[in-house]
Amino acid sequence: MLFFIYAIIGMQVFGNIKLGTVENSITRHNNFQSFIQGVMLLFRCATGEAWPNIMLACLKGKACDEDAEKGPGEYCGSTLAYAYFVSFIFFCSFLMLNLFVAVIMDNFDYLTRDSSILGAHHLDEFVRIWAEYDPNATGKIHYTEMYDMLKNMDPPLGFGNKCPNRLAYKKLIRMNMPLDDELRVQFTTTLFALIRENLSIKMRAPEEMDQADMELRETITNIWPLQAKKMLNLLVPPLDQLNKGKLSVGKIYAGFLILESWRNTRFGQIDSGMPMLELQDASRRPSQESLTGADAGHLHPGHSYMNGHRRSPSLRLEYIAPLSFEQALAMGRTGRVLPSPVLNGFKPKSGLNTRHSDSDEEDWC
Repeated sequence: MLFFIYAIIGMQVFGNIKLGTVENSITRHNNFQSFIQGVMLLFRCATGEAWPNIMLACLKGKACDEDAEKGPGEYCGSTLAYAYFVSFIFFCSFLMLNLFVAVIMDNFDYLTRDSSILGAHHLDEFVRIWAEYDPNATGKIHYTEMYDMLKNMDPPLGFGNKCPNRLAYKKLIRMNMPLDDELRVQFTTTLFALIRENLSIKMRAPEEMDQADMELRETITNIWPLQAKKMLNLLVPPLDQLNKGKLSVGKIYAGFLILESWRNTRFGQIDSGMPMLELQDASRRPSQESLTGADAGHLHPGHSYMNGHRRSPSLRLEYIAPLSFEQALAMGRTGRVLPSPVLNGFKPKSGLNTRHSDSDEEDWC
């Protein structure tokens, strides 16, 4: 655009100057008599090659071209040549310098960018992967699909496929999103919980999380009062959606975490001669069936219950089947079935609020 404007002005002001020798700087190959030649002359000036000589050759008092409609004794050129060429060189130098600096800064930012810091590009990745699990754009997916999605999403926003299940469970316990009647999580709630977990926004000890949630809700209301009326319960779910009597992601994966810990202790060793201890999803309660093959004795997020763990002969307990999530958590607190090594740092709040802090264990996700 700069070359276009200055080429048009040059044709109108300096286009009638008589072509001279090479020493005159306005020659057959270097003039403003056509638009193309004017652009080429300006490009030469932009490179800095003898632009002062071209400027002096365009001053007032120069002879006019024979084809120009000028009378005898009239001269061509203009004193505007000073302002014309000086301003053009200034703008060219300014643009070139900024372009050079922009390229350097962009490459420097790319090379020094910390991939562990959340940015706007992570939102695009989250939306893209969510769409794969929610093709109908309902804004909700099942909690088991959410777990698979986060495992397929690279850190820092997701967990990554190298994240151990135990650490992934602990993160989901801290996030603790509510579930609807179909055991689905909401898009906005999940995204904000991931951001809050990653940036440690109002994340405190388990016994202080209720107070932290209230403070965060108040902060959001003060900063964005209009948006808070519509989005507050999605961003920070109220306590009545998380406490006793309400099923949430934290409670479900607390059960998975307890069984994962139980499986790694001597109390969870398989003994074919003893009855089975089962954990059944309280929300679905499917018919009992046994696991065989490589999946026996393992717990997966997609399974609604687990029957691969048998009681140790050293535990003289009555047969228990089925065992709900609430019962499992209550027994874990009282030590009736699950001893303290099983919890391994899991400290639920009063009721069934399953916030958890894993500061004693390195975060690999």
